[in-house]
Amino acid sequence: MKPSKKRIINNLGLVCITNSAAVRYKRTTRKRLLSLPENEQAELLRNLYAANAAVLENAVAFCLANNIRLYRISSDVFQFTDEPFGGEILAGEFAGRLAAIGRKALDNGIRLVMHPDQFVVLSSDSGEVIANSVKILAMHANTLDLLGQPRGEWATLTVHGGKADRADRLVESVSKLPENVRSRIAFENDEYAYSSAEILDVCRRSGVPMVFDAHHHVCRERLDSFEHSSIREMFWAARETWRDPANQLVHISNGREHFNDRAHSDLIFAMPEVYLHAPWIEVEAKHKELAIVRLRDEWAA
Repeated sequence: MKPSKKRIINNLGLVCITNSAAVRYKRTTRKRLLSLPENEQAELLRNLYAANAAVLENAVAFCLANNIRLYRISSDVFQFTDEPFGGEILAGEFAGRLAAIGRKALDNGIRLVMHPDQFVVLSSDSGEVIANSVKILAMHANTLDLLGQPRGEWATLTVHGGKADRADRLVESVSKLPENVRSRIAFENDEYAYSSAEILDVCRRSGVPMVFDAHHHVCRERLDSFEHSSIREMFWAARETWRDPANQLVHISNGREHFNDRAHSDLIFAMPEVYLHAPWIEVEAKHKELAIVRLRDEWAA
């Protein structure tokens, strides 16, 4: 069945924080944490989790008030829950609060997603690195579980391919992931290791969705326009990897100094025309909600 190419409503997503002070998370360092006695470590994390649960609650309220239906939760929202004492504190003391936050998002049609950091390398030659990557992914998936988010592509966990030329290892690693990770994971094309075509092949082989990033694509392929035919082709090919095409998620950013600049600009000044068909778009611009407002006024209207 050919995908529908009818124009749809574009849900523009907020990434992690706001340009204003409305949504700002607190964090600490592992060095500081481990410098404290064990009881003080627990208290530090308890206070950190309480503060950031309040920020996450406010982030959902901010999205609701501003008609933003997609929110990428910061990877640092609940640090060190990959360690037993951190995970126990979060699950034991904050489960009810997090369930209420997640329920509010679901009840209001706000999609919560996450994008673990660059330390996730499922294609590594090192078994230790892969094991640590799975640990990080499980930490994110457990957060989504505590938030009561579905185990499926709606609550997407987006990662990059990692070490280049290791597609077979990447596919193998996906097959061994815990169910709460495997059911949510998606791969994104990048500028260095995995081109759009390469990550598309991995997604098809592993049976997971592809998150297409048009800016990464133009940087990787050295294109001078978002209207290059390969962008349309990769967008529609990526859509076919989603079980429900209505869940397709894409990313957008613009180069800061020039079109192929890898650094992100403050606002979005150029969009691929094919993105008019994208149901969910994470806006990766420095000025966050201001970029969303501009896109609504000048592009999505």
